Amino acid sequence: MINIAVFASGRGTNFYAIARGVRRGELKVNLALLVCDNPAAAVLDKARKLKVKSVLIERKDFAGKQGFEAEIIRLLKENHIDLVVMAGFMRVLSPYFVRSYADRIINIHPSLLPAFKGAQGIKDAFDYGAKVSGVTVHFVDEEMDHGPIILQQAVEIRPKDTPASLEARIHKIEHALYPRAIQLIAQGKVRLKGRKVLLKCG
Repeated sequence: MINIAVFASGRGTNFYAIARGVRRGELKVNLALLVCDNPAAAVLDKARKLKVKSVLIERKDFAGKQGFEAEIIRLLKENHIDLVVMAGFMRVLSPYFVRSYADRIINIHPSLLPAFKGAQGIKDAFDYGAKVSGVTVHFVDEEMDHGPIILQQAVEIRPKDTPASLEARIHKIEHALYPRAIQLIAQGKVRLKGRKVLLKCG
């Protein structure tokens, strides 16, 4: 069973979906650690209630970004983390960090990448007038919202949608798709060939 660490900075809805899957036995991984950089984040309360080990590590306590990331890497190694799961962690990882956990960091993004990268993926798709948005789970590389795609699912943007209604439907898909992607990795059904993902069926 692999050890995973979830990185989150906010409400922690994806963290909760992952933790719920683990508790129900649907997601067969060890949720070993929550890493959070925001002392006001609601995800910390969720971790306490679910009895998931958490660590609060703030960028302001370090002279530079590399020192901040080096401490996180130390914690990951101390907890024998096999897979880093980004779930609303509002910091861009440096190439130093990505190389340290190459092909062992995944992220979820609320659009069909490569469309609508960035922090406002849902709003950007809505404002653009796109007919379809969606959710992407991908490996993290040294570029923002980039890297080999593991799973994607489309979400129709309906004529009567508002940004809030679209966001609610996208989040519902996220909460199902992310645990599914993690489970595929845990089962050894995800393999990288070059910069493409091969999924093993069955």
